[in-house]
Amino acid sequence: MAPRDPKDGGGAGGGGGGAADPEADIEAPLLVSSGSSFFLDPAGEDGDEERRRRRRRFLLGSYTQSNTTSQVALVGADVCPIQSLDYELIENDVFKQDWRARGRGHIVRYVALKWALCFLVGAFAAAAGFVANLGVENVAGAKFVVTSNLMLEGKHRSAFAVFLASNFALTMLAAVLTVYVAPAAAGSGIPEVKAYLNGVDAPNIFSLKTLIVKIVGCIAAVSSSLHVGKAGPLVHTGACIASILGQGGSRKYHMTCKWLRYFKNDRDRRDLVTCGSAAGIAAAFRAPVGGVLFALETVSSWWRSALLWRAFFTTAMVAVVLRALIDFCKSGKCGLFGKGGLIMFDVTADYVTYHLVDLPPVITLGVFGGILGSLYNFFLDKVLRLYNLINEKGQTYKLLLAATVTVCTSCCLFGLPWIASCKACPTDSEEACPSIGRSGNFKKFQCGMTEYNDLASLFFNTNDDTIRNLYSAGTDDEFHMSSILVFFAASYFLGIFSYGLALPSGLFVPVILTGAAYGRLVGMLIGSQSTLDHGLFAVLGSAALLGGSMRMTVSVCVVILELTNNLLMLPLVMLVLLISKVVADAFNANVYDLLVRLKGFPHLEGYAEPYMRQLSVSDVVTGPLQTFSGIEKVGHIVHVLKTTGHNGFPVVDEPPFSDSPTLYGLILRDHLLVLLRKKDFIRSCTASTLNTSKHFTHDEFAKRGSGKQDRIEDIELSAEELEMFVDLHPFTNTSPYTVLETMSLAKALILFREVGLRHLLVLPKSSKRAPVVGILTRHDFMPEHILGLHPFLFKSRWKKVRLGKLNTSIL
Repeated sequence: MAPRDPKDGGGAGGGGGGAADPEADIEAPLLVSSGSSFFLDPAGEDGDEERRRRRRRFLLGSYTQSNTTSQVALVGADVCPIQSLDYELIENDVFKQDWRARGRGHIVRYVALKWALCFLVGAFAAAAGFVANLGVENVAGAKFVVTSNLMLEGKHRSAFAVFLASNFALTMLAAVLTVYVAPAAAGSGIPEVKAYLNGVDAPNIFSLKTLIVKIVGCIAAVSSSLHVGKAGPLVHTGACIASILGQGGSRKYHMTCKWLRYFKNDRDRRDLVTCGSAAGIAAAFRAPVGGVLFALETVSSWWRSALLWRAFFTTAMVAVVLRALIDFCKSGKCGLFGKGGLIMFDVTADYVTYHLVDLPPVITLGVFGGILGSLYNFFLDKVLRLYNLINEKGQTYKLLLAATVTVCTSCCLFGLPWIASCKACPTDSEEACPSIGRSGNFKKFQCGMTEYNDLASLFFNTNDDTIRNLYSAGTDDEFHMSSILVFFAASYFLGIFSYGLALPSGLFVPVILTGAAYGRLVGMLIGSQSTLDHGLFAVLGSAALLGGSMRMTVSVCVVILELTNNLLMLPLVMLVLLISKVVADAFNANVYDLLVRLKGFPHLEGYAEPYMRQLSVSDVVTGPLQTFSGIEKVGHIVHVLKTTGHNGFPVVDEPPFSDSPTLYGLILRDHLLVLLRKKDFIRSCTASTLNTSKHFTHDEFAKRGSGKQDRIEDIELSAEELEMFVDLHPFTNTSPYTVLETMSLAKALILFREVGLRHLLVLPKSSKRAPVVGILTRHDFMPEHILGLHPFLFKSRWKKVRLGKLNTSIL
């Protein structure tokens, strides 16, 4: 078996692996995406070509060998080193002194600041959503007006040239900003947020550059007529805002806020990021309750009642701020197309009626929606693997890929309406026909002044306006079946090919749009057997495709209801979502789990695989264990930190400091770096009389925010200092979580995930052995690691139930 890459940041060798240069762990291995992992390859000149060859073989589907995971992943469109987050409370002497010094005033301030930060997150997320929506409406609106005016004058070639050039320029703006300024801004960002809230930390995913590029790039990408949405990027934007506010300022820019020092830990930042992700959905759809449920159902791994209240307060602030901004826009001060509606569709009849005869068409809609949703995930997986092959060739290829897709998309959007026949304007419509210089259901395109092109009405609008057109009640005769069929097929595949480019892009809105066309199509085919309006079929079609692709039920149901402002559809939406999810689950995983695995994030599921019941924790703990003594030589600490990439080290007291070898606790790498940088050493191997409260403060050991972390190479020590000693007792976590080596792996996984651990110490069954025999980290629960150690499990029955589906449908 290949040795494990120690860059967990995991344990001190308990998961396997020998000593290695930590920088080599980050930079030397190149990757092969394996769905839920990457393959480590040896460094060296001969390894480069072999790495590329193996990666190409695997991504094209011919590589099936299981291997160990390494701690690197695709963040955006780039490969980055990743570590785990420290959600556990470090109960050492410094921590206890800090909490003893906190009085009632500190507690009141801490609680008040939590609510104040939630208010700020909600307000800023609402502002970001408003700016993104307004930017898309005005930029895309100006583009469509210029194109339509040229078409009105009969200058068809000039219209196409303007349409193509503007789309190309907007796409290149988004791609250049993403590739050269903030690669972590690529994609929707939801897989990164989901991984972070599961305990995986990746560099720059919440940085200020990522936030700015996410907003600007999202406006440009969505305005370029690519079939991408802004809901996913807004979730990432809300998480970025929450993370930045929770960092307590920036030392780099001399903008530190001492009153925010309470939040310099991963636990509070995790809660704030959860509220930020909920605020993102609330800002995208003006759905505060749906935002809370989205965070609970989709992205969050840990939840509690206190967090529910704060998330709900955050999304409520989003709704209030959006309402104020929308009222401001009603005065006509928001530009060409901008009214600040943010996808608020009062589109169905005032009173929705349905009967028993309507159930068969609705059930049919749900069944085929589940099939189409699972196929959507399958095709998206294949396309993303192909895009990975192209993107790994360099930045130029990322730009060329984006340019190729946007040119093809523009040709399709401009060319397909020519195959549609013109329709006479309805005489009883309240809306102007044809609609010139604005959005609407009646685009003239190449038709006469009393006619409209129904396919152009769908293609030559922003996504929001097209969804509004499809959802509109009383429009059963406004679209040809052939036009809806063409639009559905084009939207289905353009949405797949547009995602995965090196620019901010979301899946939520394109799936809603495609589902609306699918619902309309089903309504036209079998609507004669039902009393439901075609606009209502479009709403149910969106729910069916969302359930089939994303497998969300409760949150999507509430979002759809808040989106359409009609509670009467609740039973039908629930029925469609349940049916589509059940059908799609029989084929593959939901789209966000697929993306998390494809990017290589070591995501811990909330359940244990059946084969984990057959193993104990001792079956997966391998390799030498690196420990420190309670009073350790400085030179030895420096050597271990330079030659390993481990994050946690057991501290063991030995005679004469204890009667027998005894586990004292666990100390973190970051805390050791603080001690080495402080240089409060002792000259002999004796207990220190140092008063830690006078020489150290809790702030010095607080978790730093995004940006450059401390490195052992940056600390300079003299030869004399290397021969000195340091007392680790005051800085060691004396209450780490421990399990016996006989505990089942399944039980250990539940404990590890539910508590949110980074290290889990394994103790021996017998007292005659060493006091600690290993450390379990996130890596040790990954299927590739376990099955690499125990390949016989491939032959067991569980493979057909779980792994077989994973390999054929996801990997």
